[in-house]
Amino acid sequence: MKNSKQPNTPISALKENQGIQAPSITNAAAIAKLRAKRKIVPTAKDIIEGILKKDQVFLSQGITLIESSNPEHQIKAQQIIQQVLPFSNKSIRIGITGVPGVGKSTFIEAFGTLLTELGKKVAVLAIDPSSSVTKGSILGDKTRMEELVKNPNAFIRPSASGANLGGVAKKTRESIILCEAAGFDTILVETVGVGQSETAVQSMVDFFLLLNLPGAGDELQGIKRGIMEMADLVVINKADGPNMDKARIAKLQYNRALHLFPKKASNWTPRVRTCSALEHKGIKPIWDFILEYHKLTNDNGYFEQRRAQQNKYWMMETIQEELLANFYKTPIVDKLLQQNKKAVQESEISPFAAAHQILDVYFKNIIKK
Repeated sequence: MKNSKQPNTPISALKENQGIQAPSITNAAAIAKLRAKRKIVPTAKDIIEGILKKDQVFLSQGITLIESSNPEHQIKAQQIIQQVLPFSNKSIRIGITGVPGVGKSTFIEAFGTLLTELGKKVAVLAIDPSSSVTKGSILGDKTRMEELVKNPNAFIRPSASGANLGGVAKKTRESIILCEAAGFDTILVETVGVGQSETAVQSMVDFFLLLNLPGAGDELQGIKRGIMEMADLVVINKADGPNMDKARIAKLQYNRALHLFPKKASNWTPRVRTCSALEHKGIKPIWDFILEYHKLTNDNGYFEQRRAQQNKYWMMETIQEELLANFYKTPIVDKLLQQNKKAVQESEISPFAAAHQILDVYFKNIIKK
């Protein structure tokens, strides 16, 4: 009798086994409702009400609208700013800057944690540098502030600096207003940390804190007059372990250097402190100095005077930004720009003559309108 069995064939590793059957208790209607809810775009009124109720989700959505270049989003953002403005202006705004690697994120986490323990509500507006090549930004500050990001009394919002050279994002000023309206009484603005160009941040904060490293070279040689003149407090971070002696020397040198600068309009004498953000040492005295500054400037009227000057400054800045945006959006300007770029590159016309030609056409176009 012949053997009817077929030869053994190898079993494929790609054979698919029966999976676990989906449970029948899934509420399809509830899932559909949740998905539909996620697709609902909140109105300006929804966001305003949410911000005033101290909802961080609505606060984030409001800042996203402010940062958007979409014209419709901008209209919505202006409505939100105007409505929440009466509820803002009730915080102390602190600018924090320093060279890359000085430990800004570590310091802010330690400082922000201390403030929340003291009963403060802290908003951190962290600015990340944008690539000049790809225009992208990492926006990784939340990952560097692991503990503070989980704190219910803290709000961390990373933003890209874009093409702005002032150390802050273009819409940081408006974001501060929304954070204040949402109940945050201490605003920390972490700048890019690019050196002397960090001027815009001074026009939106009350107190300017400069972080430095111990033993990073000749401190007096490394001082940049512009950034040092803006500082209300110089903090030597990483004053721990083998850096302790270097930090003490740096503190002495910076103290001597600060005496060379003219007296501030606020009548405040800038100080120098050392701290270790990593070990949470020397953080409390920094807050005490800020409170001392706040009391002094409130008593002598400088605090309100400075806020009023900042408002005027940002009105002028907004006018310039809008004029520039309008200029480049004008179709005839865009056409002339493309033509003149080529002509300038081929030396058929000077850059100055080409610029005046485009501006003349732009101004004539405005007059016709």
